[in-house]
Amino acid sequence: MAFRPEELALDAPPVIFEDAGHSSGNTHTTPAKATWRPLYRHECAFGPPVFDSVMDNLIRNPNINSTWLFRADILHDAQDGPANPATPADEADSLAFVADIPSFVGFELQRHVIRKLIPRNTLRDKPLDQTCLIYKSNPGGEAVERTLVIYLPHVSTPSDMPFYHPVVKGIAFVHEWTPAESCGSISLSYLFFDEQDRTVDKLIRTAFQLLMVIHKHGKGRVQGYQKRVHHDVLLPQARVQDTYTKLKQKHARSLIKGWAEQTDPEKHIFEDICIAAFMIELWRDMYGEGPFPGFVDVGCGNGLLVHILNQEGFSGWGFDARSRTSWASYSTRVRSLSGEEQDSLRELVLLPTYVSRGGSGDGFDEQKAHDGVFPKGTFIISNHADELTPWTPILAAVSDCPFISIPCCSHDLSGKLFRASPPKDKTKADSTYSSFVGWVSEIAAECGWEVEQEMLRIPSTRNAAIVGRKRTGDVSSVDIPALVHKYGGTAGYFDAVVRLMKQPPSTHEHEANDTGPSVGKKSKGKKPKQKQQKAG
Repeated sequence: MAFRPEELALDAPPVIFEDAGHSSGNTHTTPAKATWRPLYRHECAFGPPVFDSVMDNLIRNPNINSTWLFRADILHDAQDGPANPATPADEADSLAFVADIPSFVGFELQRHVIRKLIPRNTLRDKPLDQTCLIYKSNPGGEAVERTLVIYLPHVSTPSDMPFYHPVVKGIAFVHEWTPAESCGSISLSYLFFDEQDRTVDKLIRTAFQLLMVIHKHGKGRVQGYQKRVHHDVLLPQARVQDTYTKLKQKHARSLIKGWAEQTDPEKHIFEDICIAAFMIELWRDMYGEGPFPGFVDVGCGNGLLVHILNQEGFSGWGFDARSRTSWASYSTRVRSLSGEEQDSLRELVLLPTYVSRGGSGDGFDEQKAHDGVFPKGTFIISNHADELTPWTPILAAVSDCPFISIPCCSHDLSGKLFRASPPKDKTKADSTYSSFVGWVSEIAAECGWEVEQEMLRIPSTRNAAIVGRKRTGDVSSVDIPALVHKYGGTAGYFDAVVRLMKQPPSTHEHEANDTGPSVGKKSKGKKPKQKQQKAG
């Protein structure tokens, strides 16, 4: 069923009626006999349980309806009526705004929610408190079951309404269902500040979109849709987003102004600020008020993530095969826990100790290579590090270091592009990216890591984060050379490192992360040939 709603006439009779003679408080939030004007109606094939589930999800996740919003913080959620008098003081003002709950003819209140809508940019838009009320039709053997959901923003005048919310006193969603015929409808009504607003195009378009989202989600539930991507598994959404907002307000403007690369500044800056926010909150959970062990970003690219984390007081460094123009601005001197000072951004090629050095070593410079062994406890970051991605959990195990790996392009341990076998978990997608994430996760598990995964809220489709911060066993029980051999071996890695060292720096000045061995061999406009390899 395509979404083609019936647009109701300006003089269409209301779908719901307030009962002016009954309310749950001394004053009413809306005028007596307030008229809720219907705008759209659409048939639906989902019953009350599905509608209830969809609306609960939309109440908790308003960002589904508006990209201007981060989330909703639930201030109050109670069944059967208004707030408990013992509500904490920090919620008192919000609860007082709607001290009285409107009654509707033929409905009984079932649930009372107050949420705070949190915008992405709090410098532009203020948060908004909003009451959400869920009603059910009075029991009594009616042929039609009705559910009513009301949104009441906590504003008194149109000028107080933030940009991201329709300029109306209230929004009503009505679901009607005939069990005997297994069919129903959904409709949307507004409570206007001014009756003339009924013809405002923006309000009409917004009503269309709001009803369309409910129809889409309800239809998907009936067809058996199951969400595959789950966010906020390791950390609460609110904490990461609040830290992101602080970092963005503190750093974004100056970083954009001073951007020295040829790439899009906003995409890269906002993405790295998102990752930095996640790292900071993860480290707060891991280390609390204790000493921070430091971090290393392998394949650090332009060095922005290292720079932001250092600016926020988390000491660490990063390396890449080629320096970037940005390094002149981002590189500083940092001190390790041992007291040693070093540059925060360094030009090095990763050559793990488990890579065979067979072949010609002509042109190899030991001073430009790093063996991938780090001080115990150093947190390893591997952010879109390409060829280094599958090595990350191995290096972390060898040095007994926790890690995070955010995979991008699919490379094997030799540095060559390849296509991993589809995930064994059939609930996962079988895309190239999902297959690669699953393959790296398998390596991590065999290295003795308790593998955790988070889908980061970053402006990239390559947003899976593999985290190893707890071990399932001692690393001495892991046969690393055998594991490397099982997952394809390292043939060709050393020769690629030598070729990379021979190439002039100018060819890599503005490349992406270049630490891995096969950098510089990709041709523009031509898709590299990938080899199929089974993950053991």
